[in-house]
Amino acid sequence: MKVYLVGGAVRDKLLGYPTNEYDYVVVGATPEQMQAQGFTPVGKDFPVFLHPETKDEYALARTERKTGHGYQGFTFDTSTEVTLEEDLGRRDITINAIAQLDNGELVDPYNGQNDIDRRVLRHVSEAFREDPVRVLRIARFASRYHHLGFTIAKETKALMGTMVASGEVAHLVSERVWKEFSRALGERSPHVFLEVLHECGALKVIMPQIDHLISLHTSEQPPQLSPPALRALNYACSISDKSTVRLATLLHDLDKQNATANPMGKPSPELVELTELAGKLMIPNEYRELCSLVIRFHKYVDRALSLLAEDILDLLTKTDSLRRPERFKDLLTTCKSYAVGTEKLKERKYKQERYLLEALEVISTVNPQALLAQGFSGKALGDAIAKQRIEKLEEFKSQQ
Repeated sequence: MKVYLVGGAVRDKLLGYPTNEYDYVVVGATPEQMQAQGFTPVGKDFPVFLHPETKDEYALARTERKTGHGYQGFTFDTSTEVTLEEDLGRRDITINAIAQLDNGELVDPYNGQNDIDRRVLRHVSEAFREDPVRVLRIARFASRYHHLGFTIAKETKALMGTMVASGEVAHLVSERVWKEFSRALGERSPHVFLEVLHECGALKVIMPQIDHLISLHTSEQPPQLSPPALRALNYACSISDKSTVRLATLLHDLDKQNATANPMGKPSPELVELTELAGKLMIPNEYRELCSLVIRFHKYVDRALSLLAEDILDLLTKTDSLRRPERFKDLLTTCKSYAVGTEKLKERKYKQERYLLEALEVISTVNPQALLAQGFSGKALGDAIAKQRIEKLEEFKSQQ
């Protein structure tokens, strides 16, 4: 029985890149032998075990055979006869197909080190085409290592396009799409993830709403410029590490598809696009909420400096800013990201963020308890609170 460190830990060590992935492959062992040594089985599709102390994952070396569509359409062979080279041969890209022994010796049968040196993401074998998740993974790696100069090999790009054309990508399940997309949103360059998927045609299949955002401006932009949604996303990454803010910035432009004039906060056709996308990918509520706020209120945030006191209060109230100030700050960060990222405004000229945060502080000084003590209740109490808040906002506006 031999144990090798594999995958991300080896790859990132060679790149000098931080990692918290420590996965191992075990060659020549049976599940019974692993459990006898104190390992806990956790794998459903194939034998994976947790180390009794470190809790790192140890998987038995395996080969696989395609039996159906999607990433679940495989049967596995995890017998003791499976070699390390066979196990590495079924991995996605060459830089992930390097193994390391305890003494530091590397096993690199598919020239992953050479591709690291050349900064190339290349599929290991034609088996790449059998798992559509690999299209998402290579796009994510492209976004992670974009700043290091990595590009996707031409033959791998061609293979990805073939997988889309064959219909294999259409069998991706929502959970896996969101898992890879959400991880990409946390990388340095998530716009690259979307660009890669757009270029190979996968984005149109799995996230047509976002693909439309990108396609909407492609013909209008000079070749050296990305679509506005991606430029905004790129800027958002420079000022916020929150994936919620990054996604909301990307989806800011959904209303360009259904431009309509709606009263503040009323449901609009663009929210149908968000609901459809969120439902399809099962996007968590915290993401949905911020995206919805941005779509509904970004036009009013952008016009904040010219709004009447009543309208400012309406905006602060409908965004639930007093009870959820952090989410409100995220809304403002998102609106700023779009305005500055698309070069509609210079950063120093985007004063709406500070202005609305100060307005929020102003209305928070109104004390409902004091009004209760004066005998106000019910609707009269609400009217009195609103009246005082508007008066304070008018005073605030006069001082600007």
